[in-house]
Amino acid sequence: MTTHDAPVALITGGGSGIGAAVARQLLDAGYRVTVTGRGERRLRDFADGLGRPDGLLTVVGNASDFGDVQNAVDLTLKSYGRLDTVVANAGFATHDSVVDGDPSGWTEMVLTNVLGPALLVRAAVDALKETRGRIVLVGSVAGLVNTPGNIYGATKWAVTGLAENTRRQVTEFGVGVTLVAPGRVETPFWDSYGSLPPGHLLTSDQIADSVVWAIRQPAGVDVNTVVIRPLGQPN
Repeated sequence: MTTHDAPVALITGGGSGIGAAVARQLLDAGYRVTVTGRGERRLRDFADGLGRPDGLLTVVGNASDFGDVQNAVDLTLKSYGRLDTVVANAGFATHDSVVDGDPSGWTEMVLTNVLGPALLVRAAVDALKETRGRIVLVGSVAGLVNTPGNIYGATKWAVTGLAENTRRQVTEFGVGVTLVAPGRVETPFWDSYGSLPPGHLLTSDQIADSVVWAIRQPAGVDVNTVVIRPLGQPN
């Protein structure tokens, strides 16, 4: 496989955590990768840490702004000529509840976590039809198990539904859809929480292992839902 023929992935929120781990593993596997994020410095530091490989493109943009998402897709196609995989990874939690939380943070969380993946699908689907590619939505165990008052969990329930709704529409085009639902993972996700949760946590690389496994399935195989918990997490 020549560099020109190497598959191409676009990852939102890819400058740190799970997104960065997926990007690193795909680069190691010979993919060309576009990583997006809102923080220019974080993206620059990520690229610098990898030695700025030729197969890495970083694009500053907001995952909940369709113009920014479309720009990332367009730049990817202009730079690499194709798009095989998109990973909707951008997201965050306000770590509060519907009863006593601060509503000022909810709008941005809902737009990023729910609207963002939908915008990525919309912007990328035509290119993915051409390559018979794959859409990966990073959800959460919180989108499969109800927890008291959890607004973040409600956004991930929406992602769970979006994954299956999208699959039912795009499968006829030969495009696969995978929902990856992690349990507790040691990532910057917990920064606004103030501390890591108790118990054993998975690493970003362990989640990335499963994302990349789903992406690299043989042609004609559509892995739809992958749930990954650390041992010891009961819910």
